[in-house]
Amino acid sequence: MRPAADSGPQSTGQPARQAPALPLAPGVGVAPGAGVAFALERASVHHGGPRCALCDTSVSIAPGEQVALIGPSGAGKTTMLGVLGCAIRPTAGRVLVDGADPWSLPGPALRALRRCLFSAPQTPPLPPRQRVVTAVLAGRLPQWSLGRSLASLWRASEPEIAAAALARFSLDDRLWSRVDRLSGGERQRVSLARALVSDAGAFLIDEPLSALDPTLAGQTLDVLIETAAARGATLVCSLHQVDLALERFPRVIGLRDGSVVFDRPPSRIGREDIARLYLNRDAGPSPGRPEADVGEGSAASRPTRCF
Repeated sequence: MRPAADSGPQSTGQPARQAPALPLAPGVGVAPGAGVAFALERASVHHGGPRCALCDTSVSIAPGEQVALIGPSGAGKTTMLGVLGCAIRPTAGRVLVDGADPWSLPGPALRALRRCLFSAPQTPPLPPRQRVVTAVLAGRLPQWSLGRSLASLWRASEPEIAAAALARFSLDDRLWSRVDRLSGGERQRVSLARALVSDAGAFLIDEPLSALDPTLAGQTLDVLIETAAARGATLVCSLHQVDLALERFPRVIGLRDGSVVFDRPPSRIGREDIARLYLNRDAGPSPGRPEADVGEGSAASRPTRCF
């Protein structure tokens, strides 16, 4: 069962607190312009069977670039993010990360490369009994020693950094809560708060807004975009909210059946392009109302168009 859409914290009658400014990567020292470059060179991925999850795809993404991936369910968006994040090895072609083929690197070099990348799946793998502060600070584990990482499981060493990151997503009051006390949307935003405390040079984010209402979805996406821009990090984000992709990103890649249908700035993407991308698919693009908000059998559950 999908979690109910999250509309943000409940009103308490108190004036809303202003979220404190969060440094680019507090205490980590990420330098602006530290973005990661990616290239797919005729990359294909087969998960078994005749159908390919990614088909003979060539795409280049410059350091610090911000790119949205859109397309119907099963189009290959999650697979592309997995290939870029060195989690899925292409069955044909190759991926380059900062000019290096990660799958030709020795183990230590591959692990070092992965530490430069922050990947956030649609369903965050957060331990249910873990405190939120610990879950957020897990974004700093790649920079910590083994001893410090183990100690952090017992005592949070930098709770103020986690609180500042959570405040950007209006969740600072959840700092000491347990993960299993959070809504689906809150868990998604806790996972994204990890990106803010990491020193990753690239954010690879898969459907971060699926459990959020339209207003909170836009605010959450703005935090990611602003954070990536401030530190010069590369941002690649898959979205079902087509309108947000076209409004917020300078480059949009449309995927269908594992292939790139278009790769253009939003100003060059028309209604007919979106119509062809989602043609004859049960899940049309959402005009801002996330999937988690739509009930079965309602008029709103039928495919909608963004234009």
